[in-house]
Amino acid sequence: MSAGLSFIGVTVRYGARRALDNVTLALEPGRVTGLIGPNGAGKTTLLRTALGLLAPVEGEVRLFDRPLSEWSDDARARAVAYLPQTAETHWPLLVCRVVALGRMPHRTTFAPLSSLDEAAVDEALARCDAGEFAARRMDEISAGERARVLLARALATAAPILLVDEPAAHLDPAHQLQLMELLREEARRGTAVVVTLHDLALAARYCDELVLLRDGRIASTGAPAEALSDAALAHVFGVRALRATADGRSLLAWERL
Repeated sequence: MSAGLSFIGVTVRYGARRALDNVTLALEPGRVTGLIGPNGAGKTTLLRTALGLLAPVEGEVRLFDRPLSEWSDDARARAVAYLPQTAETHWPLLVCRVVALGRMPHRTTFAPLSSLDEAAVDEALARCDAGEFAARRMDEISAGERARVLLARALATAAPILLVDEPAAHLDPAHQLQLMELLREEARRGTAVVVTLHDLALAARYCDELVLLRDGRIASTGAPAEALSDAALAHVFGVRALRATADGRSLLAWERL
């Protein structure tokens, strides 16, 4: 299977500091890839580079085997949807209007929603179980409901690649699980889902592949059991893994070394 999004020897600098350092990575359709690592490891930088917001000083990003630099802004926006990390979204806008923003890459400026746009908005709301409050304002719904609405906005784009930055932040455990299950379902539909996470237990449970970053470099990669080896956790996080199984599922916790 060809990669939807690939990094080939990519280096990105912030001044003299290498935020990404010679990163080579292939992100495949139909899989959830988790980006993990400590603060400042390069997770969000990798997403911003994939979006074309940052340009590599070395190497190349390719979107469906074509250099990202050759894609127009509109074509790139239709191919890659992005859900940024947001703690507060108290906008006085109707939920359905917010989700409709995800259709902007498919429309000309000031054009009304087409029947295809409206169908995409309705489908995204339904998939995120957000249709019941579509006519409410964003500042009238809960944090968990807002998280589902913002994911619906990204899904409304109908892009084959979905980049998600810390979706579990600021959510209670039940809503964290719900959001990760929605991302799993999106991958089953054939989307290449890339998600940054700080919660290693969520990453191990819901991701097909993990990429562990440290100081802009890939420290380990592979299935969760491989990427979160005892050696990798000790080297990157300074913790020791506590592993168990329950109901056939692998559980992960940790303690400081």
